Amino acid sequence: MILVGNQRGGGRDLARHLLKDDNERVVVHDMRGFASNDLHSAFQESYAISRGTKCKQHLFSLSLNPPQDAKARTEDFEDAVNRAEKALGLEGQPRAIVFHEKIGEDGQMRRHAHSVWCRIDIENMRAVQLSFTKTKLQEVARDFYLDHGWKMPRGFVRHEERDPRNFTLQEWQQCKRVKRDPTKMKEVFQDAWSISDGKTGFANALKAHGLILARGDRRGHVAVDHNGEAYAVSRYTGLKAKQVRDRLGQPDDLPSKIEAHRVAAQRVTDRLLELQEEQHQAAKQKLERLRTDQQAARNSRQAETQRLEGRQTERSLAEQAARDARVRTGVRGLFDWVTGKRKQIKAQNQIEAENAKRRDESERAKLKAAHEAHRKKQIQSAGSASVERKSTKKELEQDIKVLTAVQPEKKERREVYRKRR
Repeated sequence: MILVGNQRGGGRDLARHLLKDDNERVVVHDMRGFASNDLHSAFQESYAISRGTKCKQHLFSLSLNPPQDAKARTEDFEDAVNRAEKALGLEGQPRAIVFHEKIGEDGQMRRHAHSVWCRIDIENMRAVQLSFTKTKLQEVARDFYLDHGWKMPRGFVRHEERDPRNFTLQEWQQCKRVKRDPTKMKEVFQDAWSISDGKTGFANALKAHGLILARGDRRGHVAVDHNGEAYAVSRYTGLKAKQVRDRLGQPDDLPSKIEAHRVAAQRVTDRLLELQEEQHQAAKQKLERLRTDQQAARNSRQAETQRLEGRQTERSLAEQAARDARVRTGVRGLFDWVTGKRKQIKAQNQIEAENAKRRDESERAKLKAAHEAHRKKQIQSAGSASVERKSTKKELEQDIKVLTAVQPEKKERREVYRKRR
């Protein structure tokens, strides 16, 4: 169930949009908490209540669209609306649900729904605060897809999938080519901050993105990635350092940047070692398949050659029998010899035999050329795969070497230097 919502005013336009007649069918399914019984009056009622507050976007509108191949029941739409209502903190608020039925481009009747809430809390005369609505709705939609066994869109995959430990080889190579987007990094920090209420929760939320919460050089809170890059928590959350300390406490018990770098790098190194082993096993399987394919191709070529030889032999015997039948014997043969016709027949047979021989040789040459082209193509494919495999292996080895070459702390370096002396 795709959920798209936004805050808005303009209740009159929204009611007109929901009731427009370009749909095949429009049904006002539920009206809850409003004194009015129709959409226009209900949204005007919400607007009138909002005049007692400073809120201008007094409505929250949500559209619900199931997958094209899914048969969503009315109860499923109601369940999705209730889940979204709970996630957004709009429980108990006045609400309207409208169903639309419309013929799609494929000629099939499609059904979707709209739900609209009044945001004004009448008891306290203030609007319900809505933060990170897109993230919350996406989580509701993701869980809904999982519960109903529907095929989930790629965009609904959890942010945890961005953890470098979960990267595939292709994703890791792409990640190396593309630098981190500052806007996305701010979203990561802000989302982690919004779903956590303390140091442990915040650290775990960052760890899901491959970041380790650490102590900065100036006794501040930072997050370190596997490259050793440090991100100031206060800067990326948009908060003051005091607000960060109030929730996370003093950073004294957190690891230093170098220690955090070592931990983050080790986590990624473990995954790269797994990828290395996966590549090794994949290479073995590919080599086995290649050998099997080569043997199958060799057998196929031999079989084609034998079939061609069989057809040529059978045809050659039939053609030779036809030529021999032209040479008459007995009295008729004597007559042909006397008149010179026998000589002509032998000359014709000789020409036809030579033509048949050249034809057979041409067929054999064409088949041989086709076999040779196929064999070269297999060799080139195997060579390209070998080059790519060696390149990937070398790349992984270099990445692992870089990640494991994390510099030790000053104390550790002094200890190593002392022991060497």
